[in-house]
Amino acid sequence: MGFISDSLSRIQPSATMAVTQKARDLKAAGVDVIGLGAGEPDFDTPDNIKDAAIEAIRKGETKYTPVDGIPELKAAIAAKFKRENGLDYDPSQVFVAPGGKPIIYNAMMATLNPGDEVVIPAPYWVSYPDIVLLAGGTPVTVDTKMSDGFKLTAAALDAAITPKTKWLIFNSPSNPSGAAYTHDELKALTDVLMKHPHVWVLTDDMYEHLVYDDFEFVTPAQVEPALYDRTLTMNGVSKAYAMTGWRIGYCAGPNELLAAMRKIQGQSTSNPTSISQWAAVEALNGPQDFIAERAEVFKGRRDLVVSMLNQASGLKCPTPEGAFYVYPSCEGCIGKTTPDGKVINGDGDFAAALLEAEGVAVVHGEAFGLSPFFRISYATSTEALTEACERIQRFTASLK
Repeated sequence: MGFISDSLSRIQPSATMAVTQKARDLKAAGVDVIGLGAGEPDFDTPDNIKDAAIEAIRKGETKYTPVDGIPELKAAIAAKFKRENGLDYDPSQVFVAPGGKPIIYNAMMATLNPGDEVVIPAPYWVSYPDIVLLAGGTPVTVDTKMSDGFKLTAAALDAAITPKTKWLIFNSPSNPSGAAYTHDELKALTDVLMKHPHVWVLTDDMYEHLVYDDFEFVTPAQVEPALYDRTLTMNGVSKAYAMTGWRIGYCAGPNELLAAMRKIQGQSTSNPTSISQWAAVEALNGPQDFIAERAEVFKGRRDLVVSMLNQASGLKCPTPEGAFYVYPSCEGCIGKTTPDGKVINGDGDFAAALLEAEGVAVVHGEAFGLSPFFRISYATSTEALTEACERIQRFTASLK
């Protein structure tokens, strides 16, 4: 179609959403599918948060709000950053958007010019490079190694930075690998950034509260206070509070950047949903004890999945520190053939054949910029995970 813009040809549809939709379609057609593609807690939004939303509706909090969020939510976010991250942000330095994705989009649209580079460690969340491309920038992906726990090293970061680098997009705990950086690992990276004062940092801290084995979460501006003026610290309520569909992401950073982002949001989505904002106020200010309880459940699932996948022939699965994903290697299956004669040439073939043979939907590693791996979300019931892992073991055993 000749009237579609050139910029659209630079990007791909979201691979994770595509896999989730394919699993839905197969289920609707009567196929017994276990979908492990979605990055979404299977827990429900807590009742106190739902009640706050219902109360907001009854009180008539259903009008337009300020473009970047209501004062009550900004205050709750500033209090959260102080309480949990030791970061001092004034509510005027806080920005609320309809999800985390629009924050990244607004920040990139507001700052990137053609030729500007954005460093993105791989494996990465599928949307980072596409948003950079849409905004006219150039994604510079830096491969990490399974032997390094899929973590960016200081040397690799230093080598990737050029005079054209504008941002580092940094995600810990990581989607898709679950890798989370310790204070010392992060300090090594912030030391590199201190040598390059022209580089800004966008931190994606969405999985902050989903860490295991006494891991202590830290964020870049906390580890290196001198980075405060060039860091956009991003978070949201979707993962920790099981509020994916409510669409509330938030960030804090320098006023000049937020003013530019406000301009973009004012001409695109306008304000996040008023009702969701009031629900988010209750999420951040209300009881927090359920978060650790749910994290304990996720830890049990992680241990189950890692153990079962490491018993599957041809697979190697490291133990991640956080989030609710594992990112196993399927290198041992590449070059093998399925019982019906299909050759597994890469992780895309592996995921397609697994879905066809056993009805287990996973996302292939190529979508996250690092092969030959695949991502499994263990944010689903223990029964479903056990059954899925048994099917994966059966599938890998069938390859010749």
